[in-house]
Amino acid sequence: MYVLPASTTSFLVLIFSTVCMLNFIEAARNNRHVTCGTVLKLQNTDYKVRLHSHDVKYGTGSGQQSVTATELQEDVNSHWAVKAATGKHCERGEPVKCGDTIRLHHLATNKNLHSHHFQSPLSGNQEISAYGDEQGEGDSGDHWLLICSGDSWVRSNAVRFQHIDTDMYLGVSGRTFGRPINGQMEVVGLPNPYSGTEWIAAEGLFIHPTEKDSGSRVHTEL
Repeated sequence: MYVLPASTTSFLVLIFSTVCMLNFIEAARNNRHVTCGTVLKLQNTDYKVRLHSHDVKYGTGSGQQSVTATELQEDVNSHWAVKAATGKHCERGEPVKCGDTIRLHHLATNKNLHSHHFQSPLSGNQEISAYGDEQGEGDSGDHWLLICSGDSWVRSNAVRFQHIDTDMYLGVSGRTFGRPINGQMEVVGLPNPYSGTEWIAAEGLFIHPTEKDSGSRVHTEL
């Protein structure tokens, strides 16, 4: 049985390792964007809390489903799917562009991130709620302008969301609820894009842009 010389074996191992590393770098490059159909958790960069909702309605204001922010990383009620505006279509796996109008769809309750001219319960800013019918369809109050630098939404970069109907920015007030959602922070619409309005893609299920037709996905811990 023929055995390759040690020098040849080392050379082949080096080539194999190099190819694997190049493939890893290429995969990382292709998976650096948030794409249409991505399911993710959004973390506020100032308060280190994740955008959250649950089947608990506001006792004031609109009375719609409440939206809060939680410190818990593992909570399944913090999953949001990135979708096109109502009546529009974005191709699954295509990077979301800066300046796109999108919806953020809450998976657990089938409602959309929403805002309108109601006061938030703790700080008196603009209320943020979750809204939609049994099919997950709402109205123009579900539309958010993606504000980011560059051409498209990069996972590692902070972004802002500006409400189309009211021009308010999705943010966290820093105030904390008591029962029945003790310890969760108030999510609000703020008039200025300053403190508490930047968000970053945290854990998620990210669809590979170059493999969208095959259904391939890349995920981090949900």
